[in-house]
Amino acid sequence: MKKIFTLLFSTVGLLMFSQKIESFETILNDKISIRAIELYDNKVWYSGTESKFGFVDLKDHKIQKQITLSEKKLQFRTLAQNKDAFYAINIESPAHFFRIDKKDLSVVNTYTDTLKTAFYDALIFVNDEHAVTFSDPAKDLNLKLSFIMPKLNAVLDFNTLTKREGFNTIKLNEGEAAFAASNTNIAHQGTNIWIATGGKSSRIIKIDYTTFKSNVYKTPFIQGESAQGMYSIDFANEKFGVAVGGDYTKQEANVNNIATTNDGGKTWQIQASGKNAGYTTCVKIKPNSKGKEMISVGDQHISYSSDFGKTWKKISDEKGFYVCKWVDGNTVVFAGKDKISLMKLKF
Repeated sequence: MKKIFTLLFSTVGLLMFSQKIESFETILNDKISIRAIELYDNKVWYSGTESKFGFVDLKDHKIQKQITLSEKKLQFRTLAQNKDAFYAINIESPAHFFRIDKKDLSVVNTYTDTLKTAFYDALIFVNDEHAVTFSDPAKDLNLKLSFIMPKLNAVLDFNTLTKREGFNTIKLNEGEAAFAASNTNIAHQGTNIWIATGGKSSRIIKIDYTTFKSNVYKTPFIQGESAQGMYSIDFANEKFGVAVGGDYTKQEANVNNIATTNDGGKTWQIQASGKNAGYTTCVKIKPNSKGKEMISVGDQHISYSSDFGKTWKKISDEKGFYVCKWVDGNTVVFAGKDKISLMKLKF
């Protein structure tokens, strides 16, 4: 009788799990590492290793196209878009800023950063006229933040702008940087952008990109070692946000690796410490949920929260994903090592 009850409870558990995931299929297989994706024209667009850039149609997965952005075998961990084009920047120096036209996929190298310390961690458009990106700092530890202005065909340095406007530059601490893990350690709402750092210090940098006014806030996140800190952030509005990360070298560790804010990043509250699936590279809030529902992914898991990040349930042991994005309220696309997959959720 005990065995029967055990089997019954196991079956019920599987049924509950299956009700969460309706389907989960791989829509792209390739020799590539993908850490940045965008959605446009009912397609998922990606940039990755070997200078590869392309798309997969979300309805008909057989419709695919891939091009190379450079003859050099560059690694891309950034991708962003406005109404006319995609932009991607390779990691490592020299860093090339590529523009890919949406009409014909023609590629132009619009700018090159030759600084030896150039290593661009994330790229995001805040509107059609302005994109924001940032790199690891030079020896002076000034935050290297740049604005891409497509209409002017220009890249403007934040420090130059702030000096012109009379504001001080932002100094990072020794051993503080950011992680190019999923193109999501930068977020924006309204006129504000937030940047999450990690390493020996894991802080939030908040900047109003119209006035260049900035604030830097400490966090209770795990930090102190080079692989520790925040890896990904997302904001539902100008007040509520979530941050995830941990320690890349100790992926099972799950203490002080998730936090939320209710005041625009000034203060952060640790959530689910010791009660989550561990190291996480990307978090995305479900559209129109106001922050209540969110999904996250790490090298070893996919997890879900339905209570503003306070508790988390691992919904898949699928490995090798680095980045995710909501397609709609029931569908999430994942990308990572050698694949792109599509998950449909049932609520």
